[in-house]
Amino acid sequence: QVQLVESGGGLVQAGDSLRLSCVASGLTYGSYNMGWFRQAPGKEREFVAAVSWSGRTTFYADSVKGRFTISKPNARNTVYLQMNSLKPEDTAVYYCAADLRGGVTTEEYEYDYWGQGTQVTVSS
Repeated sequence: QVQLVESGGGLVQAGDSLRLSCVASGLTYGSYNMGWFRQAPGKEREFVAAVSWSGRTTFYADSVKGRFTISKPNARNTVYLQMNSLKPEDTAVYYCAADLRGGVTTEEYEYDYWGQGTQVTVSS
């Protein structure tokens, strides 16, 4: 059974930092890339960042580039999203996802498994 479990969300002030974690289980070692998406109230879910299995290839949404860092140390089954200089507009439920289909992608429909999400709230 595949499971993705996020943690690390919370309530912070603008300018603060948070680190989200996502642990994957039930997936074949070395077979998947991972991504982070978010959904704000009343909005569609959007891409945030993605990383290849090896950790060597990353992509970011323009809105988070330079502030967020996705990492997958030592190609383990855990992916992190370091979020710095948080803004109120970063408030959302953050989801991690696993993509089994090959190249790293920013497209939501190409991800096969999803976590339950973790709430991030940034106050002004």
